[in-house]
Amino acid sequence: MGGRNGSQVRRRVLARELRGLREEAGLTLEDAAARLDLAPSTLSRTESGQQQISVHVVKSMLDVYRADDRWDELLRLARASRQRGWWQAFGRGERTHLIGLETEASRVREFTAAYLPGLLQTADYARALFVSGLVWSSGEALENAVAMRMIRQERLVDPDEPLHLEAIIDETALHRPIGGAAVHRAQLTHLLQAIELPTVTVQVLPATVGAHPALGLPFSLLSFGDLGEPDIAYVEHALGAVIMDKTPDVERASLYFDRLRTEAAGLADSAALLRKALERIG
Repeated sequence: MGGRNGSQVRRRVLARELRGLREEAGLTLEDAAARLDLAPSTLSRTESGQQQISVHVVKSMLDVYRADDRWDELLRLARASRQRGWWQAFGRGERTHLIGLETEASRVREFTAAYLPGLLQTADYARALFVSGLVWSSGEALENAVAMRMIRQERLVDPDEPLHLEAIIDETALHRPIGGAAVHRAQLTHLLQAIELPTVTVQVLPATVGAHPALGLPFSLLSFGDLGEPDIAYVEHALGAVIMDKTPDVERASLYFDRLRTEAAGLADSAALLRKALERIG
């Protein structure tokens, strides 16, 4: 279920392609909108990937832009951009804009400070986090959120389109007993098993490291490989989340991650820190 079958990134790719075809045709946004019988604001939202676009409208665009040679390619992309995401069957159990992006990513680089990455969490650990967020205390919505998080992790072991995770975890997160001692112990055991996967790389940022660029700022970088979509940075916090796709912002986030990677312990030393944290629980 958790395969690379989303539509959000494909909609962005389609939007960029259609905008490029309009510009190659020498048409302004207003001229193209008039020929397509669309409001300029509607065409603008379509070209920025903010709004879904029907296959019928894409056909009209290809006709107006005289792009017959792109017909089959872009109609396939248009149909893919309208696919229903697997997560929609679960309602609004988790912020779906991240899931929509991650579903189509081929690589995720993530720094977490207060808790462990969602892609490496056990169900009980995730449930404790959701409850602590004062959104749900029990019930179907809570269990849907946990189930969605577990489905996301299937990409790490997908034999056809695996998701590669490079995680940097602040050492303090290893010692925070989220969910209580039993949940904490099971979570660290799971984490030690996860780092054996060929798709997972974990480095621990020692608590002895002083000030660094991402102090108190967990963030993710998503890369999309063959889809051709530029990297996107994602910042989640207690009151919401921000998607950052402007080149300077993404480049700064990438620089931060590279800096953290040099400050963090190596793979073997990081595994040793994980084992030491587990031993401390007893």
